[in-house]
Amino acid sequence: MVRIGNIELGDFPLLLAPMEDVSDPPFRAVCKENGADLMYTEFISSEGLIRNAEKSVQKLDIYDYERPIGIQIFGDKIESMRQAAAIAEAAQPEIVDINYGCPVKKVACKGAGAGILLDIPKMQKMTEEIVKQVSLPVTVKTRLGWDDSTIQIVDVAKRLQDVGIQALTIHGRTRKQMYKGEADWTKIAEVKNHPDIHIPIFGNGDIDSPQKALDYKNKYEVDGIMIGRAAIGYPWIFNEIKHFMKTGEILAAPDMAERVNVATKHLKFSLEWKGDRQGIFEMRRHYTNYFRGIPNFKPFRTKLVESENPEELFDLLEEISATFENAFEMA
Repeated sequence: MVRIGNIELGDFPLLLAPMEDVSDPPFRAVCKENGADLMYTEFISSEGLIRNAEKSVQKLDIYDYERPIGIQIFGDKIESMRQAAAIAEAAQPEIVDINYGCPVKKVACKGAGAGILLDIPKMQKMTEEIVKQVSLPVTVKTRLGWDDSTIQIVDVAKRLQDVGIQALTIHGRTRKQMYKGEADWTKIAEVKNHPDIHIPIFGNGDIDSPQKALDYKNKYEVDGIMIGRAAIGYPWIFNEIKHFMKTGEILAAPDMAERVNVATKHLKFSLEWKGDRQGIFEMRRHYTNYFRGIPNFKPFRTKLVESENPEELFDLLEEISATFENAFEMA
């Protein structure tokens, strides 16, 4: 049984990665329904939280059906991060998570996210202050290093464990790689198998099928897997992985009725949570994956991403269900 503090996550938990402008409550809802064991909010700016910025505060929204859930914060100032952790704890998640992995320039080049991998003592001190500040379990998500010449992930893991984090997720790329190339899980395994490491170690990067999930579980002996991009528009991946690990069988791909049903749920929640304009806009990134691989779908995709009318979108989804009813029956 994998535990973070007193939180039981099963024998091999599947985590939903925190993804900016993706891992919001509507998306988390459909992932939870389809087997995600632990989820995190989108990363939240510490400066935004302590200044009560509307966009940052809204990201604190969590719902009972999502539990257990972690709130993820990022920033480059220790005092701001300490205060933000207290604000996050007040929103009553199960976990406070620290983002030490975001590679985007506007974050990393200011010393936050993966940028702190260039200053390991500061990373250790910041983490220590956050652990002291909150009573909830603190977890961390990070990368292997800034670039190939700065990889010291085993030392990082030991330092963070020493100051009290209760789980570590490692994305198997450096900041310089961004999301290119292949994730190096051998270095994740070095952390997991180090005799001084006793907290759960979760691997992240490139898991996009049940077969790969099982292969990496066996090969690298991690405690669980975090899935990010492969879940966008395809929340079924969590249950597909669980079923394959349990039975060795590949579940049939969701049929068109199921895809439309989940996309419709997702859209409804998106409209309720963010309002019509923003809810419609943020759903557009998901449609391509919900309906990937359907021949002659381009005209419908164009309408989905151009429509600004909720009722028109719901009608369009019904039309898609009827028009492509048998599209996946051979899958």
